This record gives sequence, structure tokens and C-alpha cells, in this order.
Amino acid sequence: MTSSKLQPATRRRWRGSAPRLTPYLFLLPVLVLFAGFKVYPYIYAAWLSLTKIIKGQTTFVGLGNYGRLATDPIFYKALTNTLIILVTQVPLMLGLALLLAVAFNSTLLRFRAFWRTAYFVPIVMGLVAYGILFSTLLNSHHGLVNFLLESVGLPRVPWLADPVWAKVSIIIALTWHYTGNSAVIYLAQLQSIPGELYEAAEIDGATAWQRFWHITLPGLRPAITLTVVLSTIGTLQLFDEPYVLTNGGPNNATLTIGMYLYQNGFKYFDFGYASAIGYVLTGIIGVIALVQFHFLRERQA
Repeated sequence: MTSSKLQPATRRRWRGSAPRLTPYLFLLPVLVLFAGFKVYPYIYAAWLSLTKIIKGQTTFVGLGNYGRLATDPIFYKALTNTLIILVTQVPLMLGLALLLAVAFNSTLLRFRAFWRTAYFVPIVMGLVAYGILFSTLLNSHHGLVNFLLESVGLPRVPWLADPVWAKVSIIIALTWHYTGNSAVIYLAQLQSIPGELYEAAEIDGATAWQRFWHITLPGLRPAITLTVVLSTIGTLQLFDEPYVLTNGGPNNATLTIGMYLYQNGFKYFDFGYASAIGYVLTGIIGVIALVQFHFLRERQA
């Protein structure tokens, strides 16, 4: 009797909780895939960063890989190269993107749809494909760029053979590839700024520069925050362009942290050290992103 009375109550409770459980059942495949392909690799990489292969055996070395990293001159060289590219290329790219977005939003520009598409197309090109394109264009002996320089009486430039010019080549390639993407983001934000603000400012006698400084830039701050953080994260993880254009040379002048991680993991098979580099890079990205968010939020306030 007691069992037969409890069964209907149990069924009622199950029917009541079923609607609440249904969304989680639909999410279960995604959660399993996320755990298998995201969470587990992060945890395993953390474990690897605390180990070292000694005589074919994986040996726990604690923070030994991190201690080695702290005294590794090549790591500091790669970090310096990455930061130089970061502080040069990101402001240049975002400044150009801002100017392009303002131009694309102007009613004075004819064929605006064509120009928007033309500047956005480079982002569609594959990273390796456009790296090969620029390695051909910037070839010191047979490149089109040097041919054009010579045709106007200028000397050849050792784009990929000189340490300074190799960095410049990577900055040029990155700027060409990503400027259009940031310009489209700025353009979308620009079109959300009410036109009445510009009309009122013009009636009050504000110049074009004053309208840009006091209306356009404040209206673009959310988009600027987004592009600054994303561009910084992407540049700190830079790999494809230096790998294809210069392979980190000459003399490690374009070696980035991403390339150094790759070399240790897949060239020297030192997976423990490569994992330590990856986690240090993650920490650097996290700290810089937090500082940027804090600074830009303070400016917006």
C-alpha cells in the first residue's frame, strides 16, 4: 500500500522537474564536446607544464620549466619582438581603420558599398595564403615592391633579410590584412550615432574637428575598446605571418612568443616547456586585457 501511494507522487515530481531538465539535456552534447576539446586540453597542458621528458620518461619537475623560462634569453627576445610589433602595428592599424570608417560613413564618398567591400576583402583571405603573397611581393631580388622602387630611382630594400625591415614587413602585412575588419566594426558603431547630434553641433558653430572629437570619438568608444583588446590579444599570439614570411629570422629578429612555443613543442618536442610558455603567454594576455579594460572604462566614465 505504501509503495503504491508513493509511485504516483514520484511520477508527479518527475513530471514537474522534467521541463527544468529539458534544456540541460539539449545542452549535454555541447557540454561534453566542450569538456573534451577545451577543458581537458587546458588541464592536461597545465600538468605538462610541470613535467619534463628525461630519458624517454615523463618526470614531474614542479616549477622547473617556469624557472628555466625566467632565465631564457630567447624567450625574452621573442617577447620583445612581439611587444615591438604590438605597440607599432595595433595603433597604426586602428588609426587607419578609424579614418577609413569615417570616410566610408561620409555622404561625400561615391561608390561607398564598393570601397567598403574592397577594404574588407583581405580579411577573407587565408593567413598562410596572404603570407605567401607578401613573401612574393617583398622578395629582395624578384619582388614587385622592389621593382617599383627601382623604377622610380629608389634603391632596393632588404625587406625580409634585414632585422628592422623584416619587422616592418610583418607590420605592413598585418595592417593590410586586418584594417578593413576594424573599419567595418567602427562603421557599424558610427551608424548608431544619432545624426541630430552633428546637426545641433553644426548649428552651434562647432568645427569638423570639434564634431569629430566631442561626438564621433565618444560614440565610438565601445567599438574602440573591443578592437583594442581583440587586436592586442591577436598580436600577442602572432604566429602565421612571421612563420611564413621570415620563419622568425633573420637571427631571431622576428621570432614571436607563438613561434617560440611552436618550435619547442613541435620541433624540439619539449612539450613541458612549450606548455609553460603557453601558460605564461596566457597570463600576459590576461593582465594586459584587464589593464586595457580598466583604462578604457575609466576614460569612458
